[in-house]
Amino acid sequence: MTTHNDDAAAALPQDENKIIAERRAKLSTLREQGIAFPNDFRPQHKAADLHAQYDSKTREELEAEPVTVTLAGRMMLKREAGKKAAFATLQDASGPKADGRIQIYATLDLTGEAAMAALHHYDLGDILGVVGTLFKTKTDELTIKVSELRLLTKSLRPLPDKFHGLADQETKYRQRYVDLIMNEDTRRTFKARTAAIASIRRFMAENEFMEVETPMLHTIPGGAAAKPFVTHHNALDMEMFLRIAPELYLKRLVVGGFDRVFEINRNFRNEGVSIRHNPEFTMMEFYAAYTDYKWLMDFTEAVIRQAAIDAHGTATLTYGGRELDLAKPFHRLTIVGAINKYAPQYSNEQLHDAEFIKAELKKFGVKPHAHSGLGALQLALFEETAEAQLWEPTYIIDYPVEVSPLARASDTVEGITERFELFMVGREIANGFSELNDAEDQAARFQAQVAAKDAGDEEAMYYDADYIRALEYGMPPTGGCGIGIDRLMMIITDSPNIRDVLLFPHLRRED
Repeated sequence: MTTHNDDAAAALPQDENKIIAERRAKLSTLREQGIAFPNDFRPQHKAADLHAQYDSKTREELEAEPVTVTLAGRMMLKREAGKKAAFATLQDASGPKADGRIQIYATLDLTGEAAMAALHHYDLGDILGVVGTLFKTKTDELTIKVSELRLLTKSLRPLPDKFHGLADQETKYRQRYVDLIMNEDTRRTFKARTAAIASIRRFMAENEFMEVETPMLHTIPGGAAAKPFVTHHNALDMEMFLRIAPELYLKRLVVGGFDRVFEINRNFRNEGVSIRHNPEFTMMEFYAAYTDYKWLMDFTEAVIRQAAIDAHGTATLTYGGRELDLAKPFHRLTIVGAINKYAPQYSNEQLHDAEFIKAELKKFGVKPHAHSGLGALQLALFEETAEAQLWEPTYIIDYPVEVSPLARASDTVEGITERFELFMVGREIANGFSELNDAEDQAARFQAQVAAKDAGDEEAMYYDADYIRALEYGMPPTGGCGIGIDRLMMIITDSPNIRDVLLFPHLRRED
């Protein structure tokens, strides 16, 4: 048997423009024949389903009870034996594993002379429709014996060589469509992402949360300390901002009487790009009346654990070659407690000395804002010394008031709030707190944020008068949390870069 992979196997050494020209010529012939891009073929079967149902059957069983199938897919391999017979492999959307591929077998006697002649000119990457019966080859590979073969879509560009794939990582991100065709791991990652989000939706509905949608265009950016993207509404002739968080709108709904709401939302922050940051990202934010931050921690833990199980099959994960167990109860530490544990070189006296911390932060190249108090300085030191060491899921609790403008102040400890952030594998995954429902306190916090912005803090919040008005109508005691879906998916799928879990990450323009 001779092997013909047409032009794909030789795509690297050949001139790609020549290959594309040859394929365009084939398409031109199809157009002249009036058979280019048909849209009347309706597949009834998927490769993965056929494997699941019939891989266990013997050759004799398939021969005794013939199974007719109708399937469509992209041709990934082709092996011809002269003009009388050919094998090919089709790939459909039922994967992502090899189960999404199935072999077809065309013969001159059964498939017909015209179809066989056409198959000889088909290229890897072409999308074919086949009708035939299942059988097993001598090596017990499930195969479709083709009685009808049609070209549904002509591929004009050659696929990457199967042995080299897309070698350049940026090309994988920029041409995600090719990456998805060629890479089983990529398809698996995004199917896991879909499974995790579906799991979260189910979990929230089962716990009586109502899914809602809130605006993406804001007249005042709020709900987080971040630098917004600015745009302009022509008809209203006004400056607007892309959403940095849905928080203030969701809490307005709690004021309105919806006790449990959530939104899986796209947020936009005009900040740096890194392996953990993308200017456009997905979060799930939820709010529950008559709860507090302690209830939130238990609930958030349950949401994440179930999402991991539904997307990965187990709550015991491996990230970067190291085990991460989400099945165990998550740890809880204060900011100072975390520094004590992971940076024991500092004494409690030093951790309560603002000038000492400022000097220490200077060694890390961090210059705190002039208005930073002791709590903010402790948080900055935590971020430099302890955060990256929080491998196991850990809640850092009791954040200072000055860095938590929307969180309820503690009733027992002055200067801190009932707030937490969840960390795992050294990065923040979630942020939640008992919500501040005192309108006068919230107004004062907003004023402090305005002062910070006037002093040069670009990430400080604006004063939102309508939100204050909403609170003046009365919001019940409420707990709220935001979970970073992209970072969570990095962990669940063992992906080192946030771009690996975004179908179309932001990149610089192509030259």
